[in-house]
Amino acid sequence: MFQEKEIEELIRKYALENAVKFGGKCNPQAVLGKVFGERPELKSNARNLVKIVNEISEQINSLSLEDQKNLLSQYSFGERHAQPKKEEKILPPLPEVEKYGKVVTRFAPNPDCVLHLGSARAIILSHDYARMYGGKFILRFEDTDPRLKKASLPFYESIKDDLRWLKCEWDEEYIQSDRLPIYYEYARKLIEVEGAYVCTCEGEAFKKLLVEKRPCPCRSLSVKENLERFDKMLDGTFGEGRAVLRIKTDLNHPNPAVRDWPALRIVDTRRHPHPRVGSKYRVWPLYNFSAGLDDHLMGVTHIIRGKEHYTNMVRQKYMYSYLGWVYPTAIHYGRLKIEGGVLSKSKIMQGIAKGLYSGFDDPRLATFKALRRRGILPETIRQIIYEVNIKPVDATISWTTLYSINKKIVDPIAPRYFAVFNPIVLAIRGFGEERKIVLRKHPNVDSMGYRSISLIPENSVLKVYISKNDLELIKKFNVFRLMGFANLTEFNLKFTYAEARVHSFDIETAKKLDAPLIHWVPVTECVKVQMITPNGELIEGFGEKGLAEEPVGSIVQLEREGFARIDSKQDNIVKLYFSTR
Repeated sequence: MFQEKEIEELIRKYALENAVKFGGKCNPQAVLGKVFGERPELKSNARNLVKIVNEISEQINSLSLEDQKNLLSQYSFGERHAQPKKEEKILPPLPEVEKYGKVVTRFAPNPDCVLHLGSARAIILSHDYARMYGGKFILRFEDTDPRLKKASLPFYESIKDDLRWLKCEWDEEYIQSDRLPIYYEYARKLIEVEGAYVCTCEGEAFKKLLVEKRPCPCRSLSVKENLERFDKMLDGTFGEGRAVLRIKTDLNHPNPAVRDWPALRIVDTRRHPHPRVGSKYRVWPLYNFSAGLDDHLMGVTHIIRGKEHYTNMVRQKYMYSYLGWVYPTAIHYGRLKIEGGVLSKSKIMQGIAKGLYSGFDDPRLATFKALRRRGILPETIRQIIYEVNIKPVDATISWTTLYSINKKIVDPIAPRYFAVFNPIVLAIRGFGEERKIVLRKHPNVDSMGYRSISLIPENSVLKVYISKNDLELIKKFNVFRLMGFANLTEFNLKFTYAEARVHSFDIETAKKLDAPLIHWVPVTECVKVQMITPNGELIEGFGEKGLAEEPVGSIVQLEREGFARIDSKQDNIVKLYFSTR
């Protein structure tokens, strides 16, 4: 629990600052953002803070600008701001929180494919705002299109698995295909209040009337006739495509897509059975009807979704008006893209079907499964979403930015190991006795401990693997250093291997001679490694035996190669997915 007097003073300080800056009137949302910026731990008390901020802002706005300036002069800003502190991304205040008793948000996917980075904005913003205000986060599966956007049973669980990975646990779960009787009930209510009618017009004829802003003949039917028609939709009298329930709107609306939009239609579920309920129902709601009803019935207060849904809000408000409901606060953000990333569900599915991708976790994709397999952390995605937040402008993420953020997070927790790809044997002559090299698993984290590498020569020759990619670099120097081990000289490249001898062991000599650092793996103590690159290519080599002791799923740094996630260990082979340099 926060100290109320202390927080009130903090709010008053920022309210005065904002009021003076903008001619005597402060913005409560801007004030709340400043408070969260200085005291992010207060986000859990956001609901109470909103009330206090509004009260103090009202008090400050009632003062003259001169009085505001005098009061502001009593506060100090420099001392706190001068203190260095870690920058923490925070979400801006959620609008209109004070209108509701409890903030309720929802994420409503269609389970027709796996989730990808384009879904992250809706998921994380909806979840984190609900948590920020002590509210409720709902997961709702919108699976009411068994013909065109057909759901698939595996995707229900796949989506839930992705949300758990993102640390976005939900409080309630609904599946729309379980709610058909509810939709039928409200369809009848809308007919009864003359807000909906059953249209049997031929499609092209109706479109022509719509463009001309003229009503179709069905629009003037009585309530009784429309209820009878709706029963015929349900009992099979009307076949697929023969009748549709429409919501009455303004036929003069400037956007033709708003005019008398379709709410429920008939689907031949003998040809297009639903994966969960089979052919139990034949009349299915379209998106605006089911989503619009559910948002009210589930108590959603804030709809956070892409700006492409703005027209849907306009459509749904007509239905809300007929039912006497108040529409939730709708926030429409811009599209989220990633450079070169495929975020189209249809293209992902087609690519897998054609064999272009190995599966939904192919590293070339931006699905959560692919990012997860590569070792991109949910914290990385959350940081990006906090950066773009609820702005209405489109945002494009670069892979470089994604990698950079992820690297900052994994660098302090990833143990270091050597792994050599495209290997060639280097024979070190004149190496008499066995030795053991002890290296830190992390240069800056003592608690990670150490790793040891045993060096076992044969006939005074120690064999190690180095990468063929380093051969041209080595040739340019008289001395090169095997990292953490020895300085070598007299390098000689043979047909199938290379030779060298020990020059010295100390790192100071290597620094004086500007010797290049080369990673290596002993031939006698190593494991085979396979790594999948971001392009989906498989590269092979050898790694320290300690790699085999790290748990599957852990992220390691391969010295001079980059970060990678251990995907599997089998038959003395460690398989990794490359993450980032």
